[in-house]
Amino acid sequence: MNYDCGFTKENRWFRYRAAAIIVENDCALFACNETDDYFYSIGGGVHHGETAEDAVLREVFEETGVHYEIDHLAVIHENFFDENGGSLKGMNCHELSFYFLMKPRGTQELHSNSMTQGVKEEMRWIPLKDLDQYKAFPTFLKEYLSKEHTGIEHIVTDERV
Repeated sequence: MNYDCGFTKENRWFRYRAAAIIVENDCALFACNETDDYFYSIGGGVHHGETAEDAVLREVFEETGVHYEIDHLAVIHENFFDENGGSLKGMNCHELSFYFLMKPRGTQELHSNSMTQGVKEEMRWIPLKDLDQYKAFPTFLKEYLSKEHTGIEHIVTDERV
């Protein structure tokens, strides 16, 4: 059995996550499901003993049914938030994510059959120009994708109330 790198102690929750930035034809790929009222990046918990690179390749394949290649590590994201619903309701959350920019494939075709916590996930291509019209996480992605970048960026978001 594989174990994600993270822990829960009292009302504190921490997770180490690997995520993908996938852009095709000026659209970014996000996931959604019938339980949550928002869109979220493709990715998931890094398993104990697994590299972030291996984790993002595994997660992208699990969620999209497609083998993408990594272009480069783009963002290290420290995210602090309080959760108001779902399995993390009432938790003080801290997530450390490595975001990898994936190489474009030239097509938006996917073969997704993904589930998250027993609920079917849907993959959605959201036009970059419309991203601010969606409740989508991470919130920094719209601004990040609107500019050229060199190197790895460190982004901290604090959405605690």
